[in-house]
Amino acid sequence: LAYDLKVPFTTWHIAQWANPQRGDIVVFYSPHDGTRLVKRVVGLPGDTVELRDNQLIINGTPVDYAPLPDEVSSQLPDAEQQQSQFATEQLPSHSHAVMSIPGILAKRTFGPVTVPAGQYFMMGDNRDNSFDSRYFGTVDRSRIVGKATDVVFSVNKNDYWLPRSGRFFKALQ
Repeated sequence: LAYDLKVPFTTWHIAQWANPQRGDIVVFYSPHDGTRLVKRVVGLPGDTVELRDNQLIINGTPVDYAPLPDEVSSQLPDAEQQQSQFATEQLPSHSHAVMSIPGILAKRTFGPVTVPAGQYFMMGDNRDNSFDSRYFGTVDRSRIVGKATDVVFSVNKNDYWLPRSGRFFKALQ
């Protein structure tokens, strides 16, 4: 209900009262294959978005990055901490944690791309392990289901799908 009223379990819009904003975490259906995804909105209609060596640039202005506090990255498994790099990305309206994994092949440079009217550019916060708008392009507003605000339940797929109870009922940032 953050953006509109829909027929339950469909993308049929009955009424719309808002649009996603930069920094929102949204649930949407991938234009690539219809899979339901959760990603962050980084580009709004009319924006020009590009990435140069993992440096996000919006409308010609590079986004600022700062070190991520250790108490945030220390919540991840040791193996993930050792192979990854962490930062706080300062979007114009929102700051949040991002992670990159230098040891894997990823699209760290792309664009510039101008986001068409009625479309949004999505990126995952785990940048090098995210199938997002860098690969499948922009997302039409009609494919957006809603805004994600909290983690209700979480499992660790690398540890026999055991629950990660420390993430239950935590707000997304």
